[in-house]
Order: sequence, then C-alpha cells, then structure tokens
Amino acid sequence: MRRWYLSGMRPSGEGGNASVVRVERAVGEVPAGRYLLAISGGRDSMVLLDAWLRVRSDAVAVASFDHGTGPSAAEAVLAVRRRAASLGIPVVAGLRPPSPDHPPGEAELRESRQRFLRAHATQFRARVVTAHSADDQAETVCMRILRDAGVRGLAGMRAEGAAVRPLLDVSRAEIAAYAEARGVTWVEDPSNAARIYFRNRVRHDLLPALERVRPGFREWLLELGESAARVRAGIRRLVDDMGVHDVSSADGTGATRAVFVRAGAFATLPPQAVALVWQEVVARAGVTVDWRGTERLSSEWAKLKPGNEIPLAGGAVVIRTETTFVVRNRGGTAPLY
Repeated sequence: MRRWYLSGMRPSGEGGNASVVRVERAVGEVPAGRYLLAISGGRDSMVLLDAWLRVRSDAVAVASFDHGTGPSAAEAVLAVRRRAASLGIPVVAGLRPPSPDHPPGEAELRESRQRFLRAHATQFRARVVTAHSADDQAETVCMRILRDAGVRGLAGMRAEGAAVRPLLDVSRAEIAAYAEARGVTWVEDPSNAARIYFRNRVRHDLLPALERVRPGFREWLLELGESAARVRAGIRRLVDDMGVHDVSSADGTGATRAVFVRAGAFATLPPQAVALVWQEVVARAGVTVDWRGTERLSSEWAKLKPGNEIPLAGGAVVIRTETTFVVRNRGGTAPLY
C-alpha cells in the first residue's frame, strides 16, 4: 500500500467532503522529494497549492508566470504571491513581455512558460508540479487525434516526463468542489475562454458537442490515453534494452543534444515496431517527429549508408556511421509537458 501522506499529516476531508479527500489523497500519493509548484493563479492551480501545503512539506517554492496577455494575468501572479506569502512559501515569478502587435499563439505561450519553469527547476534542483486534471488530459488526447498523432502523442499527459501531475485522475468538477469546500479563491483569466486558442475551442465547443452525440466520449479519450501510455512505456523499455547512449555536449556555439544507438540493434525488431522505436530514439535527443517524419525514418533508415544522414524537423539529423545511428539536435530542449 502506498503512503499517501507525509510528515504524519492526513487529509482533513472537511467533514467528510469527498472531493477534498480525493484531491488531498491524489496530492499525498506523490513520492517524497523536492518540488516546485507551478501555480498560475487560476482555480485548479490554487487548489493544488492549498492541498499540497495542507498535506505535504516538500515544496521548495512556488513558480508563477505572467504570459503578458492582459491585466488578469498580472493580477493572477499577484494573487499567487499574496497567497504563498500567507502560507510561508517562497515565490519566483516570471513575465513574458506583452506584444500587442503580435498576439502570441499557444505554442509560443507554452514555450515561454516552459523555459521559465525549466530554469527554476534547475535552480532549485526540484521537479515541477502542475495542476493538470483529467479534463485537461481528455482535451489533450482529443487535440492529438485532430493533429494525426501516433501512439506517443495519444498518451498525452500520461507520458513519462519531467513534470509531476498529481491531479491527472481528478476531474475539473471535483477540483471545483474542493475550491468551494475550502473557500479557495482564484483569478479567472479571460484568455481561458478565448476561441482564438485551439484548446479553448476543443474545451468549450467540440468536446461538449461530442459528449452530447456520444455520451461517455470523454471517458473513451481517457482510456485511449492510458492505453497509448502503456504502449509508449513498453517501447521505452525496449529502447532502454537496445542501449541508447546520451552524448549531448555544449560548445562555443550552443548546446547540442545527441544520442547514438548501435545500428545492429534495429535488425531484430519486428517491422511493426520500427516506427515506434525510432520515435522514442529521436525523442531522447529532444526531437519530435510527426507522421510524415516517422514514415520517412521507417522507410529510409535501412538504406542509409555510412556518412549519410536523414534531416528531421528543426534542423536535427539522423547520421549513419559505420556501426551506429546518431541523432543530433543542436539547441534541443525536452518539454516539461
């Protein structure tokens, strides 16, 4: 049985409130360590902050990032600062400078936030904790389907990564019930409803419509993500056994992420596994390939001669040597989530 509380603390349950117990149990099941809490100031993250500090004592700091999307974003960071100060936990805050003439896209916002979190996770020697919920996972899987993702992508937030997501089995409704029971306050960012962002269109329009047409669709998405995550974990173990070696380096022109694997390691793979194995191998150099890149790798790797290479997205390459395949990705960084 897993120990789900730390320092002798048990969930309060707030008089038997099931949602409070559910959230506190989920937070308590995270193994002991050093954690940096990513708190945006929205409801879900403020619930995470409240529950974590009630149940645990291993958060080293709170990290809050202002995306520069308007006054509400700045207000949210201020609310996080005040709440963290009242709880006696340090706060680090970041700001993406506003750009009124160039509204940022989802990918740009995500990368800005991830750079900030990576930097402070390194500074504090801690793992980042996010408040992503089961509903976030369902949305992510749906978005990946619409983008023609393969098995790796369909795992969504279930994929192994640097971030810890204790609320991934908790619904948004349960988090809302916790907030009500505990009197948690938060700042609602209007950008969360803006239809210019793909996730918001999926959240507010597409998924509710699909759920009406096919009741249980959300649960099916969650099951699909879990199945894909199991396949992905199996491929990860297979690649571990193949002996992929990290040879990343830094020089005067910037960092290079690189891995190599023996060329002969592919010879015994069943044909249906080759594509998934290549996706995992290149991912270890910080490269993500879509289905087109995957098909190219699957069809060309066996014909590659020593000294030749296959170009990948973002300037990365797969190079054939006499005995190995080398994946080189200059300036590559692995995503937190």
